[in-house]
Formats: sequence, structure tokens, C-alpha cells
Amino acid sequence: MGMEKGFVFIDEVVSGVRWDAKYATWDNFTGKPVDGYEVNRIAGTIELAAALRETKKQAAALGYGLLLWDGYRPQRAVDCFLRWSEQPEDGRTKERYYPNINRRDMITKGYVASKSSHSRGSAIDLTLFQLDTGELVPMGTGFDFMDERSNHTSKNVSIIEAQNRCILKTIMENSGFEHYPYEWWHYVLKNEPYPDRYFDFLLGG
Repeated sequence: MGMEKGFVFIDEVVSGVRWDAKYATWDNFTGKPVDGYEVNRIAGTIELAAALRETKKQAAALGYGLLLWDGYRPQRAVDCFLRWSEQPEDGRTKERYYPNINRRDMITKGYVASKSSHSRGSAIDLTLFQLDTGELVPMGTGFDFMDERSNHTSKNVSIIEAQNRCILKTIMENSGFEHYPYEWWHYVLKNEPYPDRYFDFLLGG
């Protein structure tokens, strides 16, 4: 089964973006590639890609580029997360991703959803990098750090990190996205084309 109609690989539509599809790699909170991610690329709806073109333009005007971590997420990947959260703790990824909560708390605290906006194809996880150096902009935590420090309004990050989060938030909101209060990297398109559909086609399958 190929790409669903109405979906595209973001790198084919938005030139110059960087990406690292974490769930296609071993470098994520589950500690291994996640079900449904056949290739290390980011996909999403055509509308998401169009909005990200505007995001990229606004970021570039301020000297920043976009690094994408996740876009469309098959429902089977979400189901994989839920199964993983119910397994006994082995400690392999806890310190890096969820040092202060239990696995099971990921769902109740809103870090992992049983029905994810990503599966609707119009959510994006991303950060900024400096166009001149390629260095990632400091945001206070890494991707998928499940802790209050990842909240947009956290007081446990530096002034610079808080300002950088605000820059990303402003760029995203000005290009048609809404922020998610608990994760500084997660944004959803305001006018989603498929607000009630959860897709499960393989990414790159």
C-alpha cells in the first residue's frame, strides 16, 4: 500500500528542511524502530506541507531552518506506544525520556495519546536550527522529554531557552498552527483537512 491520497513526503514539497524521523530509528523512547515506520522520512497532508512552506519562509527571515522529527504517524505506531507503556520497566530509555514519571503515566499525563493528532496527518514535531552554523537552537529539553520542563510555560528552563520556544511558537502560529501546551515541539494545523480520520497506512511501505 502506497501513500494515501492527499498525503506527501514533506521533503518533496518543502525544500531545504532537515529531518530525523526518530520513530524510524533506534533513537526514541521505545528504544527501537516503531511499527509503521518503514523509512526515515516525514510525511503529512498536502495542507500541512503548504503551511510548513510558510513556516520555513518565516523562520529563514529570522536566520533559522526547520528540523522535523515526526509528522504523519500510523495508528499502528500509536498502538505500539500503548503496548510499550504497559510493559515492565527495563530502564533503557527512562533517564533520557521520562526520568520523573512511570511508563504508564505517559498516557494519563498527556504525553502519549491513544488517538494522536499525528495520525490525522496534520501534526508536526519540530525544532529550529541556525542557518549559518547548522546548530540546533537550545530549547531546554530534547524531543519527547516527558516532563513538566517540556511545557511551553515551564519556569525550569533558561531565559534564552524560553525565548527560543516563543520564537518557534510565534512562527508556527503565524503560519497556521496551534501549539500543544505540554510539548514545546508539537503543533497541529488549525484547519485540518481530516479532523475526524485516523489513518494507518505504512509510512513509506
